[in-house]
Amino acid sequence: MAKAAVKIKTKEAAEPEEKQKLRIRVRAYDHKILDSSVKQIVDTAIRYGSEIMGPVPLPTEIRKYTVNRSTFVHKNAREQFEMRVHRRLIDVLNPTPKVIEAMTNLNLPAGVDIEVKM
Repeated sequence: MAKAAVKIKTKEAAEPEEKQKLRIRVRAYDHKILDSSVKQIVDTAIRYGSEIMGPVPLPTEIRKYTVNRSTFVHKNAREQFEMRVHRRLIDVLNPTPKVIEAMTNLNLPAGVDIEVKM
């Protein structure tokens, strides 16, 4: 019975400490602008010595809208429009205050939405 208690103790001691991570979700309508913004974020984090996981491409959200071409008759004449929202996910592991400061001072292009969670 004493051996079982020792095994449990060593197993608990072997568990690593949980790392803090900064989860950044980036969204944009244009994938080229999105990729350049993600590269800028990754370069900034690497410059200050943080470990990075990603960028992970998330599924593209496609919204389709169908409208009638005419205002009154001709129900069969329709037009379709779509909006694509491209998304990427970046995890910054063990961010230092310098990294967080640098991330807040980034100048990213218009049309790029950033969501940050600790």
